[in-house]
Amino acid sequence: MGLFDKLKSRLEDVEKEAEDALVSTEDLRKSDDELEAELEAELAQLEDEPQEAEPTQAESAQTEPAQPEAATPSPKAQPETEPATVEEKKPKPEPLAEPEPEPDPEPVKSGYQIDPERVEDILWDLELVLLEADVAADVAHELRDHMEKRLPHVRVKDKHEVPIAIESELKTAIRNVLEGGSFAFDDWVLTNTDKAPLSVMFVGVNGTGKTTTIARIAHRMKELGFGIALAAGDTYRAGAIEQLEKHGDNLGLRVIKHEAGADPAAISYDAIEHAKARRKELVLIDTAGRMQTDSNLMEEVKKIDRVADPDLTVFVGDSLAGNDAIDQARKFDEAVGVDCCVLTKVDTDAKGGAALSIARAVGKPVAFLGVGQEYDDLIPFDPDWLIERIFGE
Repeated sequence: MGLFDKLKSRLEDVEKEAEDALVSTEDLRKSDDELEAELEAELAQLEDEPQEAEPTQAESAQTEPAQPEAATPSPKAQPETEPATVEEKKPKPEPLAEPEPEPDPEPVKSGYQIDPERVEDILWDLELVLLEADVAADVAHELRDHMEKRLPHVRVKDKHEVPIAIESELKTAIRNVLEGGSFAFDDWVLTNTDKAPLSVMFVGVNGTGKTTTIARIAHRMKELGFGIALAAGDTYRAGAIEQLEKHGDNLGLRVIKHEAGADPAAISYDAIEHAKARRKELVLIDTAGRMQTDSNLMEEVKKIDRVADPDLTVFVGDSLAGNDAIDQARKFDEAVGVDCCVLTKVDTDAKGGAALSIARAVGKPVAFLGVGQEYDDLIPFDPDWLIERIFGE
């Protein structure tokens, strides 16, 4: 179930609110046509029946003031001046001022719209749904602000189109939030081959799929024809070296390693030297998974950064970790300077909000999304793909 499905029940109320608004909008349009017809009829009537109005007004003027002067011929002269007065009073089309609200909705002059008095309720419900879907608070506020500006101007021809229109506006808001948030890893490698070997260091906490991500990127780059060396820089976690070796065997790639507990900075240095000697274009450096609060391990990753001086530092975050992943990315960015992110387990993020939050709140572009268990299950970050997933399409 996508994020937007949670809004369905609320949008049924929106349809009713829109229906109420439709009445007033169509009435405005009808009154405009009717006023025009009435005005034409009134003008025609004034032309056809000018003489009938004269005697009544002349007689009423004669009866009340004084009868002695009734003999004077002046009253007959007055009927000729009176029509002018009647025509001057014709500015009864003042009701035309009513259709002024129409310029507001630019695209559609009539149709359905959301009752402006209910917009605040809808925005509140929308924000709650976003927060329930693991969207970070500041990102939810940003989306709410966009919708607050747009919802009052939503116009549709049929009430059943209102939910679709709101969904479209929300997609636009999310697309704006993610704009410029992707990193083209393949292009980066292609445009920097003259600086080979390029070194890429991967950082993140335990359990995010960092080593698997390295293997997937290695597979992708090998398919593109690049020579790759893997650096087993995670000498802290039991079985980490063996895990990377297994991937290396599967992919036919050389893994540069030392014994467990060795200095990961030295391993990274050796891997870069190996790549230079064998003219390989890319070195992918694994590091020990560490909590962002572990000062000792954070110092270790700083040392790798100083010694290896990587060309690119990639934060690997678990999309299911929500706001905690955002905090992790920020801490690693403070320590070594993160250039881009990879979000893993996006296929199991049913709500989709966590991936959206990390992509935006970290302030770093996203290079790839992990969407499965196989080597090929790594896709370049595409905002439209993420939006489709969030909305369950």
